[in-house]
Amino acid sequence: MRHARVTVPWREGLHLRRAVKLVRATHSFSSTISLKCGGRIADLRSLLSIVALCATMGTVIEVEVAGEDEQDATRSVEQIFLH
Repeated sequence: MRHARVTVPWREGLHLRRAVKLVRATHSFSSTISLKCGGRIADLRSLLSIVALCATMGTVIEVEVAGEDEQDATRSVEQIFLH
């Protein structure tokens, strides 16, 4: 299991368009990917659960990845939060 921390860099926060990008990125991995924010947990394969985090700009989110391709999956999620 891998853990990473990312910060929401977007002025609009983690809105629908960014959530769609995250969901699309996870479909190529077999690992289970979760985001944890403020006591809430989101499955990265669920658009609604990501948006329900209500993560605003500057919010720190913990990424938890478990599976056979967890290293690549973690790197992919981190890259999305860098752009």
